[in-house]
Amino acid sequence: MSSPTIKDVAKLAGVSISTVSRVMNDSKPVSPEARRKVLDAIKKLDFKPNELARSLVMRRSNLIGVIVKDIGISYMAEMIRGIEEVGRMYNYDILLSSSYGDIEQEKKIINFMFTKQVEGIVLISEDAKPEVVYMLKNQTIPFIQLDKFYNYNETYSVTVDYKKASKEMTEFLIEKGHSRILFVKEYQNAKIGQEKLKGYKEAMNENKFIPKEITVTGVTDKEGYKYGEEIWRLIEDEEITAVFFSEDGLAVGFLNYCYDNNKRVPEDISVAGFGDIKVASLYRPRLTTVREPYYDYGAVAMRKIIKKLKDGISIEKGTVLPSSIVERETVNEIK
Repeated sequence: MSSPTIKDVAKLAGVSISTVSRVMNDSKPVSPEARRKVLDAIKKLDFKPNELARSLVMRRSNLIGVIVKDIGISYMAEMIRGIEEVGRMYNYDILLSSSYGDIEQEKKIINFMFTKQVEGIVLISEDAKPEVVYMLKNQTIPFIQLDKFYNYNETYSVTVDYKKASKEMTEFLIEKGHSRILFVKEYQNAKIGQEKLKGYKEAMNENKFIPKEITVTGVTDKEGYKYGEEIWRLIEDEEITAVFFSEDGLAVGFLNYCYDNNKRVPEDISVAGFGDIKVASLYRPRLTTVREPYYDYGAVAMRKIIKKLKDGISIEKGTVLPSSIVERETVNEIK
């Protein structure tokens, strides 16, 4: 037995095919009586419309493209979860692909997604290439970029106030009695890293303490470990009591260095991070850090794209969400 068609629904309901189409797509007003007959016929026939055919006719796919650097990065997976769960609430699915930071692969993915008629794109990256962002900006569909390092003021994004969050963490350390605080920043010259540094310096200067900083070439635990010896020399030479890392990965690497070299945290040195990646709460001692709402980044980004598609509401350049300090076990109070 063949599957029922839209003609079968129209015949059983005693209405035209166009009336069935209007009810299914909620495109034009239909009388309550006609709507009831169509819905009743659809139920009786167990009619399931061909979604691909519908998307071609309606020029709608109900698909949002998500390009991610690497789904294996835990905080990126949290963003994707937020995107996917909000999408499902509004009957949107996601088309997901990892680029692994390869610019040519990103371009191929974008072109592939357009062949699949995605209605919007979310780009999740750590080192967005300007030409990829330019490529997305010049398309007619809405897009949002979620990036920990890129100059987010230049594109549509969802983020936190990095300067304010960094200042609050520095003030938290000062309230714990620390005045000699070292700030370890990643090599990135992008706006976000600079904003964190500004927040740290502002808090130190307002309290009449001397800012001390060191730059490392990377953001992962490998770099945090690699620079451990150099950081420890500074700790001893400058009588540092707390180290504030611009990224959790660096902080975790430094905690590993301390463990391997019999340096006690927080007894010998207090350590703070930024991000609250998953390992921050799993590692021992558990890391005191600034929590970034990764799930909410994805959820809000998806909601904004859907509002643009459904209601024509413009996407603001940058949406700022609240951050918070998570106090755990790596910061000592100095009496």
